[in-house]
Amino acid sequence: MPLSTQLPTHTPRRHALTLSLLSALSMALPVQATNGYFAHGYGVKSQGMAGVGYALPQDGLASAFNPAGIAELDDRFDLGATGFFPRRSADIQGNAFGPDAHFEGDGRKTFVIPEFAWVHRLSPRWSTGLAVYGNGGLNTQFKDNPFARFGGSGEAGVNLEQLFITPSLAYRIGENHRFGAALNIAYQRFYARGLGLFAGFSQAPDNVSNKGTDSSVGVGLRLGWSSTLAPGLTLGASWASKIDGRFDKYRGLFADNGGFDIPENYGAGIAYKPSDAWTLAADVQRIRYSQTGSVGNSLAPLLQGVPLGADNGPGFGWRSATTYKFGLSHALSQRLTVRAGYSHVDQPIPANETFFNILAPGVVEDHLTAGFTFTLRDGDEFSAFVTHGFGKTVNGRNSIPAGFPPGGFGGGEANIRLRENIVGIAYAWKL
Repeated sequence: MPLSTQLPTHTPRRHALTLSLLSALSMALPVQATNGYFAHGYGVKSQGMAGVGYALPQDGLASAFNPAGIAELDDRFDLGATGFFPRRSADIQGNAFGPDAHFEGDGRKTFVIPEFAWVHRLSPRWSTGLAVYGNGGLNTQFKDNPFARFGGSGEAGVNLEQLFITPSLAYRIGENHRFGAALNIAYQRFYARGLGLFAGFSQAPDNVSNKGTDSSVGVGLRLGWSSTLAPGLTLGASWASKIDGRFDKYRGLFADNGGFDIPENYGAGIAYKPSDAWTLAADVQRIRYSQTGSVGNSLAPLLQGVPLGADNGPGFGWRSATTYKFGLSHALSQRLTVRAGYSHVDQPIPANETFFNILAPGVVEDHLTAGFTFTLRDGDEFSAFVTHGFGKTVNGRNSIPAGFPPGGFGGGEANIRLRENIVGIAYAWKL
């Protein structure tokens, strides 16, 4: 059956399609670093508006922001893919163990991130849905090992991937109030290479680097609310719990014996339609990176004798981050809608924590986005977006500990940089 025709409604065929998509997603997990290591938005329409979504459900991926939003949607099936093109690099300057040097972390430059979602209205009050998408990730691949001067060998880098499967349920109270709940079933994968020099600083030296890909599964809860306060004016808010995760193969690298929890996050948004053609929206999101040991703990305890992998041990030193998103859309006609947006996130990586974050330079702060949706005659939709993440460099300040191992790494500074472009397309079937 051609792709442009109606999605098959025969139950076995639909189940087969869903299972095939899940299989494809598991083999092509997402790698993206926008707001820290979280995606800047979910769904192609949202990403065309800088990732707004708490008060503005536009497609089946709405439950990734706020499960209450699916109560505002009719039956639909969304299928999309995003191309992510990051450029990451680092400089080491003024270090006693080698000359100033520049390192490119772009061993892999292109990533494809699939997504799909389904929404069904059970009754005038109840709606259910399922969304499968990339929550976030990080990747660096240095052919020239930045840590070679300290004893590292071979290519260096890390790869973190997070796939979320989110079944949701929403309930409408009257015409104007909606509540929703969802499970965030998180599947994570991780590997590290070229970090053998840190084995001497670990409580589990055989589980620091080059152990292949490890995986973890965890479950969390997301709760949401939205209300229409006046004609055209909607508020929404959502909270997601921390999700426990652990990489046993890397229990000598990550704090708490390989712990890698996905942080609690929450946010609120407003959407306003001053006319049928215009929609304005804004979101604020808080991601509590600092509350997860492996990501939030400082590297400093390493130099005080606390080994990698220990309970509450050294980590990447990230701060919790707040993101501000602003988006607008304009219906040029009944069939064509255009979108634009801008977002800014507080810098999660302090200047004194850049040394370890050569591996994880999630430093982009500002995004500019644009997108559109074209509605076909049968009501199906084709959407696309483009995002530019402006290049950002965090210059180290007292970032490489002075002295010699185990009390230091020769001093100097590590400067880390990331810039990125993202494009995406999606097709929606109205069921």
